[in-house]
Amino acid sequence: MEFSEHIKTANVEDVVLRQPLHPPGRGTLCITGHHLLFSDREDGSSRQVLLLLRNIDAIEKRWRLSSVNREYSVCPTYPPTVIVPKDINDDMLLKVAKFRQGGRFPVLCYYHRKNGMVIMRSSQPLTGANRKRCSEDELLLQAVIDGSDKGYVIDTRSSQQAQQARMTGGGFESKSCYNRWKRLHRQMERSKALQESLIKLVEACGDESHNMDRWLSKLENSKWLSHVQTALSTAGLLVECVERDGHSVLVHGSEGTDSTLLISTLAQLIMDPCCRTLEGFLALLEREWVQAGHPFQQRCAHAAYSHARLQQESPVFLLLLDCVWQLWRQFPLALGFSEALLLRLATEAYASDYGTFLGNNDQERCSLGVKEKTHCLFQALLRPKEREYYSNPLYERTELAIWPSVHPQSLQLWRGFFLRWTPQARHLEEAQEEIRNMVIEWGKLVLSR
Repeated sequence: MEFSEHIKTANVEDVVLRQPLHPPGRGTLCITGHHLLFSDREDGSSRQVLLLLRNIDAIEKRWRLSSVNREYSVCPTYPPTVIVPKDINDDMLLKVAKFRQGGRFPVLCYYHRKNGMVIMRSSQPLTGANRKRCSEDELLLQAVIDGSDKGYVIDTRSSQQAQQARMTGGGFESKSCYNRWKRLHRQMERSKALQESLIKLVEACGDESHNMDRWLSKLENSKWLSHVQTALSTAGLLVECVERDGHSVLVHGSEGTDSTLLISTLAQLIMDPCCRTLEGFLALLEREWVQAGHPFQQRCAHAAYSHARLQQESPVFLLLLDCVWQLWRQFPLALGFSEALLLRLATEAYASDYGTFLGNNDQERCSLGVKEKTHCLFQALLRPKEREYYSNPLYERTELAIWPSVHPQSLQLWRGFFLRWTPQARHLEEAQEEIRNMVIEWGKLVLSR
């Protein structure tokens, strides 16, 4: 199916175009199979802005939109439409889905517009103890790196964990069957270990003893910052494979709904300036977490203060927001949104008036009529008043990748979240808000000259 076939409305009137350090313009937006065209209609202006849709020709030669999962019949945690290699038909995808845990066959989640390399994500292959094979799965991954000498599989489990998974029906891509793919293991903690880490950190932050040694000991024992470091370093490895070495990458762990999404999201944020704007970041969360099937209801069922200990609880999304805050702190001009947005998202994931984070996947939200019965959080955050509040007034777009430092000295406790209710944090928040208002007023003054 070609991209142009999905265009239902070619012209949209009364569209507002916002650009840094420029007054907003109002006009008509036209979309074609290859370009976006904005025509400014105000005050007799003839200004036109032409945007090339990310290498759409190159994408259409190798990739296609597949509706094999319509009505969620193949994979309940995938959206109805996914992007797959053009040479792989839907019958082949059905066989690949049976070979991957939960039906999560490899799908495209990122296309590098400069070198044409991609990031794919999936769940683990079901090779089992008998080392079963699936020729269609092998052909799909071969099609991904067509024309390239090799690709990488980043497995978010240790080599030992991947071997043990075989005994329970899981597995990994063996060198003998996927000889052009090199497997890299980067162990990331899951579920119970991550939840216990958060509980220990919250307990440490609530300690009122004012004992320095006790505070530092509890902070270290929680291992939360170690999880942050592992996530950022693994995302950095993914970016290095795609951006520096010029190779495509497949990311997966076991189910492909937690650490896989965490790593792919951080990698795109590091590489792509479009994902670092307010709109781009929210679109990234929609695509890589909401539509990609992160089980919010199971993972965010209770806060760390709850005495309930559900087996499927895990603060993976909170870990993502913490990692994004580390990026925001290290690159204060490169991200188009503020810390306030991250705090709002962290709160909404656990208790929200919106339907965005309800349910565990798109199928559940569809069956419950969430989109019809509730409002979308991301749309609310893009309203003019909220947009102004959650935008970064110091933002300056850069096309370069933002490589985070993961040295222990570079990572800090996210005080704005974990210590947000302390008196010191409230004073700091007031000072930051005052500075923000001063920067905004200065920006308005510059535009008025």
